[in-house]
Amino acid sequence: MSRAELLVRLQRVQDMPQMQGRNIRSVAAILSIDALQKHVEVCEAQAEKAALKQ
Repeated sequence: MSRAELLVRLQRVQDMPQMQGRNIRSVAAILSIDALQKHVEVCEAQAEKAALKQ
């Protein structure tokens, strides 16, 4: 997956109501592509977990 695709996924997560008020994108600039992929996966999982609690 390309860096651009990962950033799009991260933007989708950032826009979710569960993630409002959290800045999960700023770190993307310094992460390697592997670390960025892991970051996206963790953020997606956290958003899903938060959605289930609501």
